Amino acid sequence: MQLTPRADFEALFDTFTESAWRLECQGVYREPEEAEPLRRFLAGEPDDLAWYADWPEWVRGARASGRTIGRVRVLTEPLTDYLRFELGRLTPPAVDAGEDIRLLAPDEFDALGLPREDFWIFDDAQVAVLHFGDHGVSGVELITEPGRVAEFLERKRRASAGAVPYHQWAGRA
Repeated sequence: MQLTPRADFEALFDTFTESAWRLECQGVYREPEEAEPLRRFLAGEPDDLAWYADWPEWVRGARASGRTIGRVRVLTEPLTDYLRFELGRLTPPAVDAGEDIRLLAPDEFDALGLPREDFWIFDDAQVAVLHFGDHGVSGVELITEPGRVAEFLERKRRASAGAVPYHQWAGRA
């Protein structure tokens, strides 16, 4: 397996034409730019989210051009501090911008028998499997072979079938 540099992966967000979708399975992500905002969240300190504003802005632009952005986020029981941060601070502005974020309970995910592997699917034709290290994404495996892409599309279908929209989950939480 050959890993693609992060910059090449990030370029996919500028070149997809119809859809980008993610399965997010980790209970903790260690992206360096999130370390201080996470600390502030855990300390109960305010955050103006200026460091994060580019994501909802990008989502708005993608949606305005007719593209769709979505993900299923697998939860933990109980929620990790990171997931509480993500759900409390990062998810609302992304959803408000037009990202379709759905949540899947851990037991429901486990019942699906799917690998616990994070990936993005672009235009239902290219898969980017994310590999993580101590400082977030360390590399990306790009898959374009149609048979393998079909396997990830099936994972997307199965994960999406049992997931609930963020606002529905938030209303119950």
